[in-house]
Amino acid sequence: MLSISLEKAGKQYNHTWIFSELSAEIHSGTATAILGSNGSGKSTLLQVISSAIMPTRGNIRYNLNGSEVRPEHAFRLMSIAAPYIELIEDFTLTEMVCFHRRLKPLVRNMATPEFIRICQLTDSSDKAIRHFSSGMKQRVRLALAILSDTPALLLDEPVTNLDRAGIAWFRDLIDKNSANRLIVISSNSVTEEFDFCKQQIKMEDYKTVSGLEQIPVFI
Repeated sequence: MLSISLEKAGKQYNHTWIFSELSAEIHSGTATAILGSNGSGKSTLLQVISSAIMPTRGNIRYNLNGSEVRPEHAFRLMSIAAPYIELIEDFTLTEMVCFHRRLKPLVRNMATPEFIRICQLTDSSDKAIRHFSSGMKQRVRLALAILSDTPALLLDEPVTNLDRAGIAWFRDLIDKNSANRLIVISSNSVTEEFDFCKQQIKMEDYKTVSGLEQIPVFI
């Protein structure tokens, strides 16, 4: 079982607080939604949770089966799909999947042809990714994350560039591969992305004003 604890965490860039005083407990078997408008800090928080960046202040702790995991090793526990994580455009789809499998194994020791079939991209298996549409690339990003054999799954606005059929495909894929995983989904309130999440973190609750922390006023 994996748990991630945020303790009064805050992130600052260029003297501006993106969020502050954020405390949350996230556990395996629970899906958590990070909700907010564009520019609210959702992606920044997701990167903090992933250990890609550290909070400016406060703490983040990772615990796997009762043992603490150092933040610099936490990336091994995570799979993530986000618009800012690029695919290797010169690779074919087959090459991309084989490369990924060397870094992180797929669930159930899934073979590359089976992965491509699940993506519904069999006819494009030998096509260079640079020739894929934005929707096809998003399917690949999502499948690489969801089908990686990791205890934590982090998705940043996962239905971006997906049509209705793509959204249905995403929901089916995550429904079949979410058991006992810690899942965090960043969304700007697109219902299909997060309506199955049992816990929510609303960025507006940790917003700042003119780069200064929001201070309660008592009258």
